[in-house]
Amino acid sequence: MNILLIEDERPAANRLKQLITVLLPEVEIFGNLDSIKGAAQWLQSNPAPDLIFCDIQLADGLSFDIFERVKVDSPIIFTTAYDQYAIKAFKLNSVDYLLKPIDPQELANAIEKYRTLKLKSSIDLNQIKELLQPQNKAYKSRFMVKFGEKIQSVQTSEVAFFFSEEKVTFLQTTGRRKYILDYTLDQLESMVDPKRFFRLNRKYIASFGSIAEIHTYSNSRLKIKLCDCDDNDILVSREKVGALKQWLDG
Repeated sequence: MNILLIEDERPAANRLKQLITVLLPEVEIFGNLDSIKGAAQWLQSNPAPDLIFCDIQLADGLSFDIFERVKVDSPIIFTTAYDQYAIKAFKLNSVDYLLKPIDPQELANAIEKYRTLKLKSSIDLNQIKELLQPQNKAYKSRFMVKFGEKIQSVQTSEVAFFFSEEKVTFLQTTGRRKYILDYTLDQLESMVDPKRFFRLNRKYIASFGSIAEIHTYSNSRLKIKLCDCDDNDILVSREKVGALKQWLDG
């Protein structure tokens, strides 16, 4: 059995590989592929894999664009940080899904479903894309945080950026206050309005107003300076530069 991984976050890809090899020690895993372009090129140049694990949001757009460029008959298990409003689409199209962070038992169930049904992909791309459009999503307007012994709310409009440090997620306000959150950055990415916030890399989600400076960097990357942030090494990968520029242009 061979499996293709399409995932733009290296830690998520590595964890998924580890979980799969525990369940299927004899499996051959191809990838990880981290972009629409790379995945489409691989699928055009190689025999169809037995199974594909595919993240929805890649560095250069929604992964559904892959299947508009290349005819794919392999069964697909999507991995996603989107919540239940999108899940109906996958059920309607006989495509399985895994919510991030991926639970080992849910992964085992999805693989067992594949083995039992051996479904070919039957994706209604237009229907899924319509359900994923931002206007269909009610984004969070506030977050409940702990401040000393008190619980208080922080309006999303007050958030400068979210960041991860030593496996802990923080919210920092425009007034430089920091609060610990019980969400991962993957979860937060689907909770906030993408018109106002951008996932810079695996450690930062920044609001438009928090970006103080942008500098070109080696290998066609960008270096970002955030307001009231001591981290001077916030890099945007080459694959995400185009999406960032488009976001900045509005």
